[in-house]
Amino acid sequence: MNKWMIKGFAVFLLAILVACGTDDSSDQAEGTNDSDDKPTLSVVTEAGFMPFTYLDKGEVVGFDIDLLAAIMQEAGYDYELDNVGWDAMLLSVEDGEADLAIAGITVDEDRKQEYDFTAPYFESTHKVVFREGEDITSGEDIKELNVGVQSGTTGAAAVEKILGKNHENISKYDSNTLALMSLQSGDVDTVVTDNVVAEEYVANNPDANVEMIADPDTFESEFYGIMFPKGSEIQEDINEALQTVIDNGTYAEIYQEWFGVEPNIEVLTQ
Repeated sequence: MNKWMIKGFAVFLLAILVACGTDDSSDQAEGTNDSDDKPTLSVVTEAGFMPFTYLDKGEVVGFDIDLLAAIMQEAGYDYELDNVGWDAMLLSVEDGEADLAIAGITVDEDRKQEYDFTAPYFESTHKVVFREGEDITSGEDIKELNVGVQSGTTGAAAVEKILGKNHENISKYDSNTLALMSLQSGDVDTVVTDNVVAEEYVANNPDANVEMIADPDTFESEFYGIMFPKGSEIQEDINEALQTVIDNGTYAEIYQEWFGVEPNIEVLTQ
């Protein structure tokens, strides 16, 4: 090999080494993304709670789903979302099979014994939905009626406080959707559910001949939170990301998109 060939080979080899060095630097830079060192999280939901979580052409959508995406992006986690139903959702989180759940889940003292939660992200109360013509002006007026509720929810608990635990006039369903369908078909006289769900149903079903009332004296305000297994190692990360999303205005943008009004951020920090 002559000297010109040697020099040419050396230049060629140097170019390869430089290129390799550039690729390594690029890989290291990409590796600084937090998500590279974090697991893909398993998220479960119950997609029968419009407008928070519901199915649209087979895809799970809703306010909670958009908020979840923003939180996960902020926290640097990839995730897989599964629609498993209400009871299965609670059980899979309790058993640690899922990392977290989101589906308009009310935080109360009983649930705090079994699960961990983020700070509140939504204020809610209950409303009574009933067929036109029923003489219902307060929550107490449902005592003599057949009432539909979603099983295992705070709405079911609120109705049991009025009628009695496992009262024969209480019909429990796997989802609010089924409860409201039963109201429309005449199987129950009224349904007690979260205010936004009630409002969405009444607005979207003008031919259903139903109306609704609020009764803050009977139904207190509640707050939704993201649910984790007890002792979750990611709860703090997700909670911090939720707070950032609230502080930087992303939460307000998502809220306005879904509900058409500005959120009351102050009530979430009381």
